[in-house]
Amino acid sequence: MKKILTALLALALTTTVVGTAAAQEKTPNDPRLFTPGKLTVSTSDPAYPPWVLDNNPSAGEGFEAAFVYALAAELGFAKEDVVWTDVTFDGAIAPGPKAYDFSIQQISVTPERSKVATFSDVYYQSDKVVIALPSSNVSAAKSFADLKNARWGVAVGTTDFDYVTNILGIADAAVFDDQAGVFQALQGGQIDATIATLPTALYATAVQVPEAKITALVPKDPKDEGLGLLFAHENPIVPWINEGIAALKAKGTIDELAAKYLIADPNIPVISQ
Repeated sequence: MKKILTALLALALTTTVVGTAAAQEKTPNDPRLFTPGKLTVSTSDPAYPPWVLDNNPSAGEGFEAAFVYALAAELGFAKEDVVWTDVTFDGAIAPGPKAYDFSIQQISVTPERSKVATFSDVYYQSDKVVIALPSSNVSAAKSFADLKNARWGVAVGTTDFDYVTNILGIADAAVFDDQAGVFQALQGGQIDATIATLPTALYATAVQVPEAKITALVPKDPKDEGLGLLFAHENPIVPWINEGIAALKAKGTIDELAAKYLIADPNIPVISQ
């Protein structure tokens, strides 16, 4: 009888613990979070405008920084409970466990990355543009054929690399470790042109490579689904995060942030083929 009572007591305690944990799911104390009570987010260092202003995501200024705080508030987190950590782009997309809940640094959703990580629903999809030096042939390009008459550079492992290679058909593009390296090469005259998202290009041509300019909008890559938050593979909190993203979309919050931080120039020429 004593053994039976002990077993029943243990079962009751286990049921209570499991029930309490389940009751806390989809709250800031969700036990599935990397650190329950905190929303731990990684981004790159440096993080560039207009995605993050002044390389300070905790200030909540810039499209992605502001988006994270809007999402956190939607999920019930106080601003002080959002914790930022630095992770390189390559580190974020690498397979394996993550020391944070998700990474946000303009990571495009792709089938290859989805094999080793899990993405949220897309929170933003940007146009692609050509950034070129005015002295290059690309500056006056009106077709894909014209775009081939230049020295191209792209960052390895990015959708920009895929676009230049597979869409534009550039077989000999110079490859760099990151986008900062691409812009340095452009500034130094080692390459004539690169591809980037429109918001990134607006900042790059204003600050990083002011001697370059946005020369054309190009068609979206049909394989580029847009930007998603990246989680460790099969992270169980993803559906909860998606609920928050859906709520922000329904309220128009994401559109408002895009209008505030991601400003497009309506006079940029368009190359469609």
